[in-house]
Amino acid sequence: MKKVQDHYFKKARKDNYPARSVYKLKEMDKRFRLFRPGQKVLDLGASPGSWSMYAAQKVTPSGFVLAVDLKEPAVSFPGQVRFIQGDVFNDAEVVQQIKNLAPFNLVLSDMAPKTIGIKITDQARSFELAMEALHLGRLVLIPGGFLCVKIFEGPDVEQLSKEMKTSFTRVKHFKPKSSRAESREIFLVGMQFQKKIDHDVSDHEQN
Repeated sequence: MKKVQDHYFKKARKDNYPARSVYKLKEMDKRFRLFRPGQKVLDLGASPGSWSMYAAQKVTPSGFVLAVDLKEPAVSFPGQVRFIQGDVFNDAEVVQQIKNLAPFNLVLSDMAPKTIGIKITDQARSFELAMEALHLGRLVLIPGGFLCVKIFEGPDVEQLSKEMKTSFTRVKHFKPKSSRAESREIFLVGMQFQKKIDHDVSDHEQN
């Protein structure tokens, strides 16, 4: 297990990424072809910055990445990336800035809650974050767009999948090989967003 951690940690340093998490995104990109040149990408929970850096490389020369996080990134982003620091779900000004830059081809969420070591509570908080990312994705994605969202494994995964299937033609579960063996994270990838007005979206807009 330790050798796997060391491998991806050292590889990230060699490749000039601030975190090993970039290889999870690379695996998903290889599997689902998430990126195209010229895309507009929204990266939720972007710090320390590896996903935004990789996304910027993939959407060049004319693409754009909007990175959002409570914390500042650990690196200086390239010119294709704009960073907003703030709470994407509770700060109306941040949400408005995102809407002003919409629509997006792809929404990424590697967000995770602050864990307290109580499995059911950590899972519930992860589900809440994933649902918030889905609600926001419904507001800002183009028809045909993609959503990639992290959630902790547990009974809520199927509920998230069910919710996503009301908005996307296909929904796939994915566990990257580069995830740590003890990690309970998995990713759900929604493909071919179907734009429509529903109660969830309307409720989110009112909040």
